[in-house]
This record gives sequence, structure tokens and C-alpha cells, in this order.
Amino acid sequence: MKPAWLKVAVAEPKAVEEMREILSRHGLHTVCQSARCPNLPRCWGAGTATFMILGDVCTRRCRFCATRTGWPKGQVDDGEPERLAEAIRELGLSYVVLTSVDRDDLPDGGAAHWARCIRAVKEAGVLVEALIPDFSGDRGCLAEVLRAEPDVVGHNLETVRRLTPSVRDPRASYELSLEVLRAIKELSPHTITKSSLLLGLGETEEEVREALRDMRKAGVDIVVLGQYLRPGPEQLPVVRYLTPEEFARWEDEARGLGFRVAVAGPLVRTSFRAAEVYRELVCG
Repeated sequence: MKPAWLKVAVAEPKAVEEMREILSRHGLHTVCQSARCPNLPRCWGAGTATFMILGDVCTRRCRFCATRTGWPKGQVDDGEPERLAEAIRELGLSYVVLTSVDRDDLPDGGAAHWARCIRAVKEAGVLVEALIPDFSGDRGCLAEVLRAEPDVVGHNLETVRRLTPSVRDPRASYELSLEVLRAIKELSPHTITKSSLLLGLGETEEEVREALRDMRKAGVDIVVLGQYLRPGPEQLPVVRYLTPEEFARWEDEARGLGFRVAVAGPLVRTSFRAAEVYRELVCG
């Protein structure tokens, strides 16, 4: 049974339905839906969403994620960047988080499409946070995305070193994710970087500290720590529910390690309060 602190306030049904209608009309996907995010009612009720580009079928199968898996066979929706920008204008957003499924079926992992989507949104006068896949560590792909000048670039470590093989797809590794984070800073030193951990999968406190230290060494500016919640019976079970007090302690410890911003909480996810976190960092 989930603890009381994991209950989510239900949003105004009309606001949620309006968001659903706009997304459907423009043929867009959100990670809120695909990953069964617990914050969907709250975020959609407030008119915010994390858009998922490049379709809703992932070529990888991570055991914590509910996104559909398969092999899209190189299909890309060339009209998506324009529809994305149009929907964002209609929603009146000023800050947008973009993410995507992994597209190992594409020669560039979808990097060119990522760049087109970022540019389309920025041309609409909107700040863009790009939560990117690892692109198999290809620096050329990372450079292409960075040339589109996203305001924040995130890539999630997801879990601690020991648990990575049992939690993430075999093509994703702890060291590869750290290398991606390091490469972003080397290719674009002034770009704000972000990463996150899901806790409650069986990690020890020392393993969490190691992961936090590794992220800081990779130059990560913003770190996010949240509770792993099992999306469905096919995903890994929760080993332990951390208390809000434990998350508060981890937030303090992360700040002590030198992260410019640390956000931790039971229902926190990478895109949670993303605009507020960005403005806190930039505006002080």
C-alpha cells in the first residue's frame, strides 16, 4: 500500500480534458501519458506538459518504464516540429520540456529531428529544456542537438551503478550516461545540464552518494531525486518508499556536494517545476 504522502490532488477535469483535446488535435504525445506519470493531473490542470517527440514507441525496454517498445523502422513525422510549435502557442506556454523515446532504428538516433523541434519551439519565443536520450554516446549527434541552442539539456542517470543492468536496457549503461553528461559540458560549457535518480529500487545510501558525486564530476548543474513508482505489473516492484524527510535530507546533501540546484521529493520527476527551477538558477 502506498503511503499517504504519495496521494496526488485531482485537477479540474475540464482543464485536463482541454489539454488532452489540444494534444490529440495536433497529433502530439506526452511522456505524462506514455510513462503514466503520477503528476499528470496536477501538471495538466496547470496547463503544462512534457512533450515526447519522435513517436511513442521506444526501441529500448527499461524495466522501470511503461512506454511501449518496438522497432519503428526509420519512420519520422516531418511535420511534428511545426505542429509542436503551433500547439505550444495555442497553450500559451513560455517554457517547454521536450523528451523522446530512444530511436536506435535511426542512423542519428533522431538528433536531426530533435534539432528541428528545438528550433521550431524557440522560434515561437519559448524556452526549451531538452531531456535527451544517450544517442549511443555519439558526439556528433549531441553536437547537432546543442547547435539548436536548448536552454537546458537533461539526460537521466536513472539509478545507481550496481542496479543499472537490472533496471535499464542493456544498451544503456551507467558509464555511458555519465559520458553523455560530460560530453555536453565539453561541447557547450555554458549549457545548463540536468540529471535525475529514481530512488526506492533497492539502492543503498552510499550508492546514492556515489551517483551524486559522479554526476557532479560530470558537470551536472541541476539534480532531481524522486520516488520510483511502479507504473504497472510488467515493471519492477518498489523495494522501499522513502519518506518526505529522507528526500529533504538528500536535497540538502546534494546541495552540499555543489549542485547549483537540487530538487527532491516523493512525486518529483525530471520535468517537475522545470520552469521554476530554471528561473531560480538564471535569475537567482
